[in-house]
Amino acid sequence: MNADLPLLTGLEARIADAIGPSLAAMGYELVRVAVLGRERPTVQIMADRADGSLIAVEDCEAISRAVGAVLDVADPIPGAWTLEVSSAGIDRPLTRVKDWNRFAGHAARAEMAIPLDGRRRITGIVLGADATHARMRLDDGTELALPLADIRRAKLLLTDALIAAGAPPTLTDPTRTH
Repeated sequence: MNADLPLLTGLEARIADAIGPSLAAMGYELVRVAVLGRERPTVQIMADRADGSLIAVEDCEAISRAVGAVLDVADPIPGAWTLEVSSAGIDRPLTRVKDWNRFAGHAARAEMAIPLDGRRRITGIVLGADATHARMRLDDGTELALPLADIRRAKLLLTDALIAAGAPPTLTDPTRTH
């Protein structure tokens, strides 16, 4: 598993494969791909600047143009669809091993596809991750190793500590429609 890429399957993985090289060439990293809805699906792309600097509205617009062109050619979604491009934001999703390591020490919530120790929702402090597991410490001090493949979604919780750490603000360019 590549620590720099989100763990994706199916249509979302095909979209990530199609747009990943363009994003990298432009100096961005893919954080998340989500396809929502059926009649006119929305393709949500979350990205970071590869150099770690804050992402601006102009970045979202540039990504939207490039990704829209790639997806128009690759045509992974039949019919009409909408593209939304945003920064990962301050209470960002944890989709990559590098995210779990970068935000070690911050509070997060994970939702498991398969219960872990009888729990589907796990809230605690991020301790980091390796190629197969993300680690969290619960309020009672228990440490859990969450299989990355079983995490449905995970995101940072908005806390004073996270704000003080200077995480970037969320920006969105939901103007592109296909």
